[in-house]
Amino acid sequence: MSDKVEIFRALHRNRLPGDPLVLPGPWDAVSARVLEEAGFPALATPSAGIAAALGHQDGSTPADEMFAAVARVCGAVDVPVSADVEGGYGLAPKELVERLLEAGAVGCNLEDSHQGVLKDPRGHAEWLAEVRYAAGDRLFVNARVDTFAYGDGDPARAIERAALYVAAGADCVYPIGAPPDVLPLLRSGIQGPLNVFGRLDGEGPSPTALGELGATRVTFGPGLQRRAALALQGMTDELRR
Repeated sequence: MSDKVEIFRALHRNRLPGDPLVLPGPWDAVSARVLEEAGFPALATPSAGIAAALGHQDGSTPADEMFAAVARVCGAVDVPVSADVEGGYGLAPKELVERLLEAGAVGCNLEDSHQGVLKDPRGHAEWLAEVRYAAGDRLFVNARVDTFAYGDGDPARAIERAALYVAAGADCVYPIGAPPDVLPLLRSGIQGPLNVFGRLDGEGPSPTALGELGATRVTFGPGLQRRAALALQGMTDELRR
């Protein structure tokens, strides 16, 4: 596991503009194997994609089911896997870290909102610091900043939160929902790797373009799972005909 964590960390270093780390989101063992065989060097599970596959609404997946799903993904591939574990499911930092490590994850997404309401950033930073202390260098922590999703969308506010989370020990910051035109500003104001949300419907910039705007890495949330569901719907239409 220590080797996988170091490989994952190294994938974030020295990224050239226009060449971000692309982390597709598998939702089960089969999709994980397909993505590994396609040549992706690491993967990042989406909580919403796993929730849909398990029959839950996003944000309502029981912790035991989420960790079991993450473990199946991690066990199916040899590449490093980071896991979206939402807000940590109310677990104490030490237990959260141990459960992630038991599942085989090398990293995690941790969001700073709960049910659409932003958390106090200083309190959240203190909690992140406890996660960092419990994990040591065993996990790559991606701190999600939800001001564009649930706040006023002020880039300055996102940068302020990001600074607190980086100081608390976050390895990467994820201002989910940030418009492409503010990415250069975020890049200039945020220390360390920057995670950016990419779209798979052709409506947004490509990963290359996002990298040129400042993204260190690009993730897609449940985009692949939803595209797979649409593909299945198309096949069922053909079967009906």
